Amino acid sequence: MNLGKRGEDFARTYLQRRGYRIVESNFTTPAGEIDIIARDGETLVFVEVKTRESLRYGHPFESVTIRKRRKMASAALFYLKRFNPLPPCRFDVVSIADADGDFEAELIRDAFEV
Repeated sequence: MNLGKRGEDFARTYLQRRGYRIVESNFTTPAGEIDIIARDGETLVFVEVKTRESLRYGHPFESVTIRKRRKMASAALFYLKRFNPLPPCRFDVVSIADADGDFEAELIRDAFEV
């Protein structure tokens, strides 16, 4: 299993332990993909998971570029079309580094606005 897939699996468990309820994984639209869609209480959360083998080249969350944020926002809007009224929502990032075979995760809640 590749590093990204293992990171996403780890992130789902990590979020569930923090009270998130996973709604969907790898939600794909023509506009882009959202790694995890979850509920945190009444809030719908769109989660980007970034995994790196080490912190040598910076924290994984630093690779969530403005281009990636725009793609996530477009995909989120596509997902939100099914709701009336719209629920409160936000964008989180789970940043994961593989420290000698053990994942270390950091949750950045409300990581960016659109």
